Amino acid sequence: MSLLAKGRPQGREIVKVTPASAGWKHVGFEAFRLAPGESLRLLLPAGREGCLVVLSGSADVLADAQRFEHLGGRRSVFDECSPDAVYAPPGTQFEITAHDAVELALATAPAGGRWPVRLIPAAGMQRSTRGQGSNTRYVCDILPQTEPAESLLVVEVVTPAAHSSSYPPHKHDTDNLPSESALEETYYHRIDPPQGFAFQRVYTDARDLDESMAVGDHDVVMVPRGYHPVVMPHGYRGYYLNVMAGPRREWHFKNDPAHDWLMSR
Repeated sequence: MSLLAKGRPQGREIVKVTPASAGWKHVGFEAFRLAPGESLRLLLPAGREGCLVVLSGSADVLADAQRFEHLGGRRSVFDECSPDAVYAPPGTQFEITAHDAVELALATAPAGGRWPVRLIPAAGMQRSTRGQGSNTRYVCDILPQTEPAESLLVVEVVTPAAHSSSYPPHKHDTDNLPSESALEETYYHRIDPPQGFAFQRVYTDARDLDESMAVGDHDVVMVPRGYHPVVMPHGYRGYYLNVMAGPRREWHFKNDPAHDWLMSR
């Protein structure tokens, strides 16, 4: 089975990954585009929490009885500001109405309903710079492990042109806390300009999984296990929205020992 889910260039539903389609247990991901004035209803199924992220554009979001107005506002995921998001427990119905052209993402993962609906405002998200030199990238923690949720971890990253990311190659596929946690992961890619591409490789130590992909705008890469670095070619910036979930809601990773020497430079 391919680890690459191709995004649709037109239409409301851009891309969709379910546990069944991915062949795993935890992470679900969908992305949508709405025209100005258009509305969309989404229902979280029983047993799955959700994090709705307004990637670009502005929208009103009704989550059961709570209404959040004019969320978002970025022109692009490459703007140097954070998105607004809404966390919701299983069974929540979202109704989204777009003020202008809007791009949305919905991340889901198993949950029992412990936490109520809440706004995750852009102003409260931590932004940071990771790496150095041509490994520099810019991170926004949307739903990190320090904030309430049962399974979901959500983060976005912008990688400059000709830079690497998720690098040195690292993995989180073994339940061996505190050294490493077992987390499935999706990468939702955006490319600037959009005719470009990124390269992503997913591989294990034993090479029983070793897949390299040219990833286009709006594509999703599924990472069930293994190391998963990303590289941007000259002239093209990359963005990805990561969704992670697993048996325990902690992010601990292990670098590929063959490349760990890069951390000492």
